[in-house]
Amino acid sequence: MSEKKKPDAVVYDEESGTYNAALLPYASGVGAPKITTPDITSWKQNNISKVNHEIKSQFDQLKAQYDEMTKKFNDNQLVYGAKFSFEPIVGETYHLYQNNEGNFLSVIGPQECRWDHVGTYRLSSEKLWEEID
Repeated sequence: MSEKKKPDAVVYDEESGTYNAALLPYASGVGAPKITTPDITSWKQNNISKVNHEIKSQFDQLKAQYDEMTKKFNDNQLVYGAKFSFEPIVGETYHLYQNNEGNFLSVIGPQECRWDHVGTYRLSSEKLWEEID
């Protein structure tokens, strides 16, 4: 018939045919303390919250950078699409106006005329138009 089965209290490996109680990373005796897993639910929740906060703050920074770049792009499209018959000087301030024919760029300030003022811009050294408040 079959070989005699070892008692449950004896740690015997059938495959290798050896007693391996000393090799186990945990206690295997009948009188050994109960093996319990620690409750890490609160640890997980705290770290999930921290990670989510960090990722949200990084996302908000990227979104702010994206919004700033989009505004720069739109401002440059608006000013470069306007009519002007002079070469703008880097660092100088210009005013964008709108009339029935479209947008045009001028050196005349909004307090000196009655055109519809769109915005005030300065040409940077990178040839980007920056809106001035």
